[in-house]
Amino acid sequence: MANLFDLTGQTAIVTGSSKGIGKAIAHRLAEHGANVVVSSRKADACEAAVAEINAALGRKGAIAVPANIADKSQLQALVDNTRRAFGRIDVLVCNAASNPYFGPMGNMSDDQFQKILQNNIVSNHWLIQMAAPEMRDRKSGSVIIISSIGGLKGTPVLGAYNISKAADMQLARNLACEFGPDNVRVNTIAPGLVQTDFAKALWDNPDILKTYTGHSCLKRIGQPDEIAGMAVFLASKAGAFTTGQTFVIDGGQMAI
Repeated sequence: MANLFDLTGQTAIVTGSSKGIGKAIAHRLAEHGANVVVSSRKADACEAAVAEINAALGRKGAIAVPANIADKSQLQALVDNTRRAFGRIDVLVCNAASNPYFGPMGNMSDDQFQKILQNNIVSNHWLIQMAAPEMRDRKSGSVIIISSIGGLKGTPVLGAYNISKAADMQLARNLACEFGPDNVRVNTIAPGLVQTDFAKALWDNPDILKTYTGHSCLKRIGQPDEIAGMAVFLASKAGAFTTGQTFVIDGGQMAI
């Protein structure tokens, strides 16, 4: 069974991986044998995450390639530098996202709305189109988009963010249809509330946290590492027959 999750010799790019869910995913992919490229906007944060991962592994399983996902040229550089370092890209995890606004959509500025759509949808599209051709040529590869359970329901305070996360689910379904004949799989992971800096506005508010945890089966907030295992599954042979799907990992919130 261990061989089903062996990623030895494979290379993975994980965006937004200097902290939170992205870093947990990068760490677990590297732990299972992959060469991992850690990427976020800040070089020092990327280097710190790489040092932490490599120290835990006892090998140089990760490198840092900073990139701003809103800049198409920087995304292309991310792909090009990954190929220069490791020769190939087998796994792409689109984890980086933004949400500059919390509140009713009617009070949101156009710039805030456009930033959410750009970073959470368009940038994913750009990066996938840069990395996928070699996967399709090789007849092997896995693309994983980190979405959210917000893409499955309405909200009075995270409207644009949830719209973007619903779009990511559809992006995965469309690309699964396109890439499937070439044995390239595309899936999304939809976490519930996880204790990250990104979601701090939710879990740092006692009333909001009580509402979220009270309406879930496990009655608690999730941790970044509890999302990483699904990414390993989808990247590995264990997930070889899995594509076009959204996997909800939310402590049972959507079950209630």
